[in-house]
Amino acid sequence: MNARAIRTAYSKVSVKSQTVLPAEVRERLGIAPGDRLRYLLTPDGIRIEKAPLEGEDPFVAFTEWAGPIDDEDYADL
Repeated sequence: MNARAIRTAYSKVSVKSQTVLPAEVRERLGIAPGDRLRYLLTPDGIRIEKAPLEGEDPFVAFTEWAGPIDDEDYADL
């Protein structure tokens, strides 16, 4: 990705650890009131996505396997 393609948006975190998504981020992700977000923790940082509806995510039943030990065990797959 070249430097021109990178855009930056900011928001503050409240004392209750809440933040408001900037309008540009909401528009880009198609976020509306009541939508859920998914935070993907990667070695390079954190990626925020609009979470699929629970019925649309084929892996929602496997959340008990989503931990650091599993990430390490299955990293080479």
